[in-house]
Amino acid sequence: MTRLRVFWQSINASYWFLPAIFSVSALVLALLTTWLDRSGMAQFLDEMPWLEPAMPEGASNMLTVIAGAMIGVASTVFSITIAAVAYASGNYGPRLLTNFMENRGNQFSLATFIGTFVYAITVLRTVRAREDAAPGLGLAEAAGFVPQLSLLVAFALMGASVAVLVYFLNHIPASIRVNSVLSGIGARLLHDIGERFPERNSGEPALAAPTGTPLVATKTGYIQAIAFKRLEEIARREHGKLKLAVRIGDFIHPEVTIAFWADMDAVQDRPDDEVRECFTLGSMRTPNQDTRFLIDELVEIALRALSPGINDPFTAVTAVHWLGAATAELGKRDLTRTFALDGEEPHLVLLEDDFEHYLARGFGAVRGGIATNRIAAQVTFDALVDSATMIDDETRRAAIRKEGELLVQQARRHLVGPELDAVEARYQQFLQRIER
Repeated sequence: MTRLRVFWQSINASYWFLPAIFSVSALVLALLTTWLDRSGMAQFLDEMPWLEPAMPEGASNMLTVIAGAMIGVASTVFSITIAAVAYASGNYGPRLLTNFMENRGNQFSLATFIGTFVYAITVLRTVRAREDAAPGLGLAEAAGFVPQLSLLVAFALMGASVAVLVYFLNHIPASIRVNSVLSGIGARLLHDIGERFPERNSGEPALAAPTGTPLVATKTGYIQAIAFKRLEEIARREHGKLKLAVRIGDFIHPEVTIAFWADMDAVQDRPDDEVRECFTLGSMRTPNQDTRFLIDELVEIALRALSPGINDPFTAVTAVHWLGAATAELGKRDLTRTFALDGEEPHLVLLEDDFEHYLARGFGAVRGGIATNRIAAQVTFDALVDSATMIDDETRRAAIRKEGELLVQQARRHLVGPELDAVEARYQQFLQRIER
């Protein structure tokens, strides 16, 4: 099931799946409507005085125009989409390519035009004038055949395609705006935190390094997903404990330890291969089950914005705001997870990240760029203290206080004069507010 979920995610990040679904659906719809026309079940259209019946030549011309226009628009839409993806990837970072490939608006627009093309070209082959009648056709078709219902549906699809084109032309520039990009990443990050760590913080235990009989990897790649529940079942069946030594998003290769067997009566005939099958590997990291990947995307955008070649502190400020919101959510939640049945001792022990790790992964990773800019540094102090005010755990509040201290120390190495004075003043306000 884990592999199926990863496969489904890769399909969602492709530009062929929706167009393929729409093309097959359009083909079925065309065959259905032409069958209704041939069987006489669409004769009610003749009784509508406001609907002018089409002649063979007009029907052929209309369907030809629709088909030609749709395939031309589809090519243009695909070109614009690839250009937008290349722009976003180059400006915001290559790791954001998946976010744009998964964009349903782009996929739906391309699929609509291709589906309309398939429908029009399928109906077009059924239109016949009197002189085009072939030997062996029935009397009705020998006099020519114009699928009136199919033409009406084609006209409706053309109108829908025009509406989708207008939507697409508005959607593309809106989707590559940096605020929209950051909002999408930040909202997904907050949602993942809520799903992955649903329990409130009750005092996080100290993390201990896993020990036991090592189980090593035999393949190479990034861990994209782990079947945690299956691993719990395997460990319970073996009457032992399985302690993971890696996390989702880690890169492994043969002979790298991925887990440890512990508390087992016997070490022979362990189901090592069965455990390895619970790890899904790939050539790149994905947001699936990987909270750290989304944090890294925010950090990457902020650091690019603060680079000397771009020098866009306000984009970095937006990224800092989302990092602050994520830090506040992480600080309120219990970051340990178990997949044991209710009332049972867990047999699977995860290698979890503590709050300090997430803090360093976000604010700690972006600190070097923020320290070079007064605006970003001042906003970061505000974001840190806002996060701290929502956290009751004094240990976690102390970690945030330490992060603010490290930031001002680094700012002192990069800023001088009035800019440094402004950062120092904001740091003093940070200390006063965080001690409340």
